Amino acid sequence: MFLECLQVGPLASNCYILADGNEAALVDPGGDSDLILKVIEREELKVKYIFLTHGHSDHIGALKDVKLATNAKIAIHENDAPMLLSAQDNLSIYLGDGFIQPSADIELKGDEKFYVGDLVLEIIHTPGHTQGGISIKSNNVIFTGDTLFAGSIGRTDFPGGSYTELINSIKTKLLPLGDHISILPGHGEQSTINREKHTNPFLK
Repeated sequence: MFLECLQVGPLASNCYILADGNEAALVDPGGDSDLILKVIEREELKVKYIFLTHGHSDHIGALKDVKLATNAKIAIHENDAPMLLSAQDNLSIYLGDGFIQPSADIELKGDEKFYVGDLVLEIIHTPGHTQGGISIKSNNVIFTGDTLFAGSIGRTDFPGGSYTELINSIKTKLLPLGDHISILPGHGEQSTINREKHTNPFLK
């Protein structure tokens, strides 16, 4: 599996490019489309899907450019899909550069499986940061968006956020995946389920 993490946009969001052979998927193209597309061109990848862990502006900022360049299918949970079309709902209006993005090609519910080459990507609905937050598991890694970070958790004070739901998502859907699973979050450094179980102060 080819995997590259790029820090993009004004809030240094993690955009992930994963591929098997030349077939690829993106997770959270939050900005700096030129940087993302440069890697795709360098590796000669054909992007099949663009997965959005949620609909906040710092995770969708480069969506229009990347969609135009790759014609990949945009996948986001059905509860967050309307955020793509509202600068207020995706919070971009509060950053001084309000925008809307292309609508979803695939509205997720959770529990779907997608295939990129021989990779299987499993969608897990993990609400709390937003109502449509998802995590994406592939082999021994999971992309957690703004649900779970190294040593922290996502904010729950935005519209649609719920601390109770977030903690429930982490404890019932992420931690049971196994201590060996690597966490690739939406911001910051990667971690593991084992490390977060034992050191994350929000999970004590």
